[in-house]
Amino acid sequence: MTQFNQLGLAEPILQALTAKGYTVPTPIQAQAIPPVLQGRDLCGIAQTGTGKTAAFALPSLTRLAADAKIRKPKSCRMLVLAPTRELASQIAESFVQYGKGLRLSVLTIFGGVPIPRQIRAMQAGVDIVVATPGRLLDLIDQHAMTLRDIEILVLDEADQMLDLGFIHALKRIHRLVPQKRQTLFFSATMPKTIAELGNAFLTDAVQVSVAPPSTTAERVDQRVIFVNQAEKQALLTMKLKSEVVDRALVFSRTKHGADRVVKNLIAAGIGANAIHGNKSQPQRERALAEFRSGQSPILVATDIAARGIDVGGVSHVFNFELPNVAEQYVHRIGRTARAGKTGIAISFVSDGDEKNYLRQIEKLTRVKLGVDPLPENFLAEAAKMPKPAPETRSERPSHGRRHDGERPAGSPPKRRFPQRKPGGVGAHKSAVRRTGGR
Repeated sequence: MTQFNQLGLAEPILQALTAKGYTVPTPIQAQAIPPVLQGRDLCGIAQTGTGKTAAFALPSLTRLAADAKIRKPKSCRMLVLAPTRELASQIAESFVQYGKGLRLSVLTIFGGVPIPRQIRAMQAGVDIVVATPGRLLDLIDQHAMTLRDIEILVLDEADQMLDLGFIHALKRIHRLVPQKRQTLFFSATMPKTIAELGNAFLTDAVQVSVAPPSTTAERVDQRVIFVNQAEKQALLTMKLKSEVVDRALVFSRTKHGADRVVKNLIAAGIGANAIHGNKSQPQRERALAEFRSGQSPILVATDIAARGIDVGGVSHVFNFELPNVAEQYVHRIGRTARAGKTGIAISFVSDGDEKNYLRQIEKLTRVKLGVDPLPENFLAEAAKMPKPAPETRSERPSHGRRHDGERPAGSPPKRRFPQRKPGGVGAHKSAVRRTGGR
């Protein structure tokens, strides 16, 4: 069996892995790390929770450390693009942890925090930038950043970036990065549109696939319950009270729907938070922190969370509403059964469109979901459920920003320099973090 110390990684990285108790790489890591160390382009496909971040972070850190260079103003050597703020933060934290014995700096760039801090952080240049495409282009448009010195370009969850409408941003970024570079694609699904995009970005790429595209985790017990839409809230409350739940992610298709689910759960005495694009960055960070610590073990989310939450101990995923894109189901249930554990995914399916969505999911995953009955005396118990207080004007849904907190890709910023006072809440996420001294 392959060990990390057999792959040619830098000694400080091996020490960091040992400190975390990691000795054996996952299949995607074992297959991807050698060609990435050789400087090859790579397209990697693997289920969520299989260690894709380490598959590109470990060899990239090794390559950058072995070829130390003086940082250039407003420039970086490695750029990692991610579809959401949460995923960008998670990736950056992994780089910091794996490279803590190296003299490399890491910067996150995404919306929802003051842009002047990010502009100042880029002035002297950094080694590694992890960014969402919209805010990255904002800095480029303000002449605060250049991509001309990129040596390694990574697109993580590239299919999700297309789903979020970043295709024009990606094409523009492609024109701005050097033609001579290393490019890495990683995703759990690889639809035809992403394959075509990859052909434009990649050169003579190594193809790595450790599971059939779009398959779901084998350790997830997948079930479905047929129920009227109006009765889903009562069903969710009953399941959360009757099942042994360590942590549960509940997925809603809309932001307002997520808020409504949380309000009903709180009225029933179940602590919960919501996370979606209408939440401020501090609210999103607080919800994730309380979920991670177990203070609030129920997190209700839109599909933004399917790609950016890596929290251990998620025992259940509830699809309060099925996604209308079958691939999203794969990513949703991939939040459980991580790191070798098992998990449970329960989907609530109503008449109409959702039955069609279910057929599309079963066709894509090639898995027939088992059907569970409604709880005993369901209607009588549902009638006893407490009702939440009527919503106030401030709680009604707004329809402004994108669900990833970015302006729509390609649209101009409202103003050149947002007039925000320095030191705002959440600004610390944009600070340069170093993986070692200097």
